[in-house]
Order: sequence, then structure tokens, then C-alpha cells
Amino acid sequence: MQTAAALTMVRDDAFFLSAWLRHYGTLFGRENCYVINHGRGEEVASLAEGCNIIGIPGDAHKNFDMKRWRMLNNFVMGLRCYYDHVIVGDVDELVVLDPASGLSLPQFLRNVPANRVLTPIGLEVVHNIETEAEPIKDHVIGPRRQVRPAPHYSKPCVVSTGTKIARGGHFTQYPKLHLPEHLYLLHLKFCDIDTYSEATDRRNAVTVETGASIKEASIGRHWFPQARGEDRALFESFAELPLQEEFDMSPYRQSMRETWKPRGDTGYYEFYRTEPKQRYILPDRFIGLV
Repeated sequence: MQTAAALTMVRDDAFFLSAWLRHYGTLFGRENCYVINHGRGEEVASLAEGCNIIGIPGDAHKNFDMKRWRMLNNFVMGLRCYYDHVIVGDVDELVVLDPASGLSLPQFLRNVPANRVLTPIGLEVVHNIETEAEPIKDHVIGPRRQVRPAPHYSKPCVVSTGTKIARGGHFTQYPKLHLPEHLYLLHLKFCDIDTYSEATDRRNAVTVETGASIKEASIGRHWFPQARGEDRALFESFAELPLQEEFDMSPYRQSMRETWKPRGDTGYYEFYRTEPKQRYILPDRFIGLV
């Protein structure tokens, strides 16, 4: 068995796909990266050369997210036949291991017992538009250093057992919570204001094409123009969050453990997911990691 595969689905997001490919292609080798090319875009196919590229039709559909996660679930379970672990998520989500562990992510995964689901702590990389003027080129962490804890993105996304993943990847039907101390999921959606605006324009256009309302569609609310707000005001609000002196995520892990419970009668499990109103500076050891 190979140690790990990475799986994502993407349409047009060249910036995030490039970061995803640098990260997982370097860690696992492109031959162990699986890219579902929604719409069979030529740019995606070119960027992902050397990966396992699966082209699918790109027609807009009001149940897009439901269809997407039904397919991703099936791919994860299939890949599990050949890999010890499968990392699955959106193209702007990257699982990283804190260098303080002394291990690379593949080394860490080789020592993780089988038949479990790992949940990294979610951290949103937020662009401080007043102090971080340097453009992102080869790496995200360096030009960007600020993060805010994001329980919504503490996703059970490293899978080594048979389970069902909920739409959006936020929950699974695996009954135990495994929170490795040094494991994080970096959500890059807000790492650059210009990239955010361009990506959101594209996603707004997709929802308009479906002709469905927020209530009618199985698509994330944030994809709809009426839920967007003003981009610059959003990024300015990040800088208003209190900046913490020490990078310490242990209180969030503790809260997740204490509030772990079944998600009603759905068969899924969850923890309390209130968004903390704080931000942190990633330590120097993270520079260049993504």
C-alpha cells in the first residue's frame, strides 16, 4: 500500500490549484495526486500534468455541492483500496504538519494507525491589506503570516477507514475524534484580496447560471452574489481582530474534544463550531511550508 493520496475537484481556480500542486505534488509525488477537472478546463489539465486528471462535464447545477460530495465520497473509498490515507478537500484547503513535530507530513502519516479519520485544526490565512503588500509568488506563507482559527474548516479530511463524508466535507460518520497535536488545515480563500475577488466573481457567475435561489440550491451560500458584501470591508475587518501574542491552538483542540457529540440522528458527528474573534501570527518555522 502507498502511504497517502490527495484528492480535489477544481474548476478554473489556477491560483489555488498551483498552490495545491506545489504542496501535495512535492510531498506525495504527482502520481499520487488526483484532480477532478470540472468542465475539462485546458488550464487545469496543463497545470496538473503528471497527476491523475479526471475530466467531468461542467454544466451548472443547483445541486452542485451534493453531486460533488457524492462523487468525492466514492472516489475516497475507491482510493482507500490502494492507499493507507486519502486527503480530500477543496482546492484552497491544504493539510500541513507543524515543523515543530520534526517530521514531514508523509513521515507522520506512515506512523498513524490505520482505520481512523484525522481532523486537523482549521486556520484561515487572512491577508492584512495594510501591512502585507508583497505579492504571493512561489509560496503563500511568507508574504502572508496572519491566521484566524476556523472551526468550520477543522474538517475530518484525512481518511483511512470506510466512512461517509457529509456535503462540504465538514462531518463524517466516524464516531471518534482524532486531533493530532501538530496537524493543521490552512484555508487559503482569504490569503489575497485580488485573488479572492476574482474567484468570487467566478463563483457568483456559476450560481446565476443555475437560476436557483440560495434556498433552492445545494451550493454554499457564500457562492451567491447577495451573500457577498464589499470585499475591501471584509479584508479590513480581519485586521480588527485582536492579535494574540502566542501561537497556541491547544484551547481549541480541548474545546473540540469537550463538545464532541452525534449530529442529531444523521449518523454524523460534530463539535461546537463558534468562530473565535482572534488572529495569530504563524511562527517563522511555517515560512515556505505552503
